[in-house]
Amino acid sequence: MGLICHYLALASLQIVAIQAFQPVPSQQVHRHLNHYGQRRSTSPTQQQCGAFFFDNRGTLMFGSKSYDTRLFAAKDINEEQLKVELAEYLRKREEANADEAAKSEVGKVIGGTRGNIVLDFVSGSPNKQRVQEEAPDVFDYDELTKYGYSYLVTPIMKNGGRRAMYQLMNLPEPATPERLTKKKSAPKLVIDRTGETDKARYTGLKMSAAMDDDAMGKALEEAARKVKQGESLRKKLVEEDYVLPYADNTNKGPRQTPLWTPEKLDEAGRKAGEAQAWARKARMGELKKDPFEILAVEGELRVYSIVVAFTVALAFGNATPTALRMLGVGSDDMLDVFRVPALALLAAGFGSCLMNALVLAPPKRRSSFVWGLKGLFGGPLSIRQLRELDDLMTIGESESS
Repeated sequence: MGLICHYLALASLQIVAIQAFQPVPSQQVHRHLNHYGQRRSTSPTQQQCGAFFFDNRGTLMFGSKSYDTRLFAAKDINEEQLKVELAEYLRKREEANADEAAKSEVGKVIGGTRGNIVLDFVSGSPNKQRVQEEAPDVFDYDELTKYGYSYLVTPIMKNGGRRAMYQLMNLPEPATPERLTKKKSAPKLVIDRTGETDKARYTGLKMSAAMDDDAMGKALEEAARKVKQGESLRKKLVEEDYVLPYADNTNKGPRQTPLWTPEKLDEAGRKAGEAQAWARKARMGELKKDPFEILAVEGELRVYSIVVAFTVALAFGNATPTALRMLGVGSDDMLDVFRVPALALLAAGFGSCLMNALVLAPPKRRSSFVWGLKGLFGGPLSIRQLRELDDLMTIGESESS
């Protein structure tokens, strides 16, 4: 029963899919084509018909109307269709009272890193900020984008640009902004040799002023006043206030060359000394390296571990009874003789492991892990070896002793 229901569901879905992709009747196509230019749903470049729509060339397409389809259809738009679109744009601007909104844009700061957290963080160099001095024009591309007609930018460019649209729509063409017509003159190169334009370049008193007691007294009085108020005695150079091109004052990037003053040199030396003292203190607290702290079973401990392994294998190996029978000494009593010392050696190994790791190693600042393994393999010999070792000392303690 379930299989039959499954086949019926698949058959119904197939029927629905076939009906959805049936061609639209010719009368319905002509009805939509006749409405083109007279009654628009959203754009004259496309007329929708359910899930289908017609582009500006009358081609029946499947899908939903979106900005991408409008942008694709607007590439081949002619002058008459562009005029209809611009008329719709002007009507929408009038409904939104766009002229008053455009006037409110005057005085706003454009460009720069102001308000851009990412550019402030990476200290980027965007366009230099400027103040909006005049209201945007009607056919400015920013205005078209603002009201949802950015897909008309390309057709406007192909039909002469936004200035030509005023003639197309019989509107008065606005005057060219003053910021574009005003001539810009390059600053004259001035070589200041006496400090007239930069008072901080040449400091101090001239020889004639230094001989004058009044001038010297005024200079000392001014210096004392600055020290009392916490002001810097050094005047700021002109280039310190220079703003890089395509950047603004909010761009707080690091200096390429630090301004090394005596105070900053002292501060840098103090910080370097603190870092060195901290590193030396940390190094003095480290334990000295000891060859016995290496995880290696050597010497008498290795011989002991080999004897233990041989005894345990002989006592509990599956081949031991067969070997004893071949030698003619096979009996259960003989196996018990081997198993008793094997169990004793295993117990001694585990006991030595716990003794070294928990009792002997920590007071001597030795590694509990290393000496625990040495006790497991070396047995009581590792306990004797650990007791003979001195306490592990730090580098500082060894140098002081």
